[in-house]
Amino acid sequence: MRKRLRQLVSTALAAAAVSTAVGCKSRASRVNADAAEISTASVVAVGRDSIVRRLNLAGQFQPFQVIDVHAKVSGYVRHIYVDIGDKVHQGQILAVLEVPELDAQLKGTISELARSKDDITRDEHEVARAQSEHNALHSNYTRLKQAASAQPGLIAQQELDDALSRDLASEERIDAAKATLAAAKQQSASAGADNERVSDLASYTRVTAPIDGVIVWRYADTGALIQAGTSSNTQSLPVVKLSQSSLLRLRLPVPEDAVVYIHEGARVDVNVDAVRRSFVGRVARFTGDLNPATGTMQTEIDVENRDLSLTPGMYANATIELERHDNVLTIPVSAVIRSGDHTSVLVVDKSSHVQSRSVKLGLQESNIVEVTAGLAEGNLVITGGQSNYQPGEAVRTNLEQVKREAIDEERSGGTK
Repeated sequence: MRKRLRQLVSTALAAAAVSTAVGCKSRASRVNADAAEISTASVVAVGRDSIVRRLNLAGQFQPFQVIDVHAKVSGYVRHIYVDIGDKVHQGQILAVLEVPELDAQLKGTISELARSKDDITRDEHEVARAQSEHNALHSNYTRLKQAASAQPGLIAQQELDDALSRDLASEERIDAAKATLAAAKQQSASAGADNERVSDLASYTRVTAPIDGVIVWRYADTGALIQAGTSSNTQSLPVVKLSQSSLLRLRLPVPEDAVVYIHEGARVDVNVDAVRRSFVGRVARFTGDLNPATGTMQTEIDVENRDLSLTPGMYANATIELERHDNVLTIPVSAVIRSGDHTSVLVVDKSSHVQSRSVKLGLQESNIVEVTAGLAEGNLVITGGQSNYQPGEAVRTNLEQVKREAIDEERSGGTK
């Protein structure tokens, strides 16, 4: 009897335990099902940042100056001292020409100048002689006149008249000698100018470099006839082509919609892939005129190239900063929903429910965009898969951090 009672009690307790276990499992299943119905959304908090509008362009390096060096006189090349690739300095002799007739002209002008100087010396002596003669004659006339005044009748009037005539004639000879001297000086000045002209022409037989640079082409060899490059009526052949490569121009074609933002001194980040070189430049000048064929404005940056590591003709990638807004509200571009002209975002409120909110946007970079209206700092916005969420829906949030590394790399234009 007791044994049977114990079996009944054991059976009842087992049944109760099974019932309790089944009930707990059922409640857990309902909780898990409810939890599974709540989606998880990736969100980012609205924050403040600086945002920049940048323009990426491809540009080409050009020499600061390229000059065809011509001879100033015609002649044959006696010596040429440079060749392609040579670095030269301003004033350095590049070639020497041979002009035989010019040597003869120079000797003639030197002789004429010397003769004119001798004429000046002779005429100066003539003026001095005439002056001495006049002094003597004038003194004689003065004595005679004084004696005649002191004792009337002592000196015959004819003698006084002859002395006066000789005195006046000597004055005229002085004037004539001075005129001859002035003419000699003028002749000497003319001879000096002619000598200087021919001497300059003779110096032009030495062809020199007008600037520091690199010889990029040589047109003439020893013995070649070179025509003077001073006449537009002849097709004169240059001696060499000289490129100023220690300073380069980086030319960038700025599109029409960005022209208004270009100004002298604007920062430009430059990256030259060919030599793996990056640097910061500044806008030096721009044309202020659009090319009607391309709709672009040529803009130039001066680039120091003293080591000649950059070669004219190389291409570079340049990034120009057009606009900058500091301490403004920003969100990731992926958070923006665009529908025609309307822009909105999905915001998760404090009760973890989704709200649709219209926003106005400002400047945009590739990863972030400025918000000018519609959001406040600290709001949580959904950053992806917005079509999976409905306004009013409860969600769990997974707060993400804005990927600053990617933004900073973009702002630096990929340069380091």
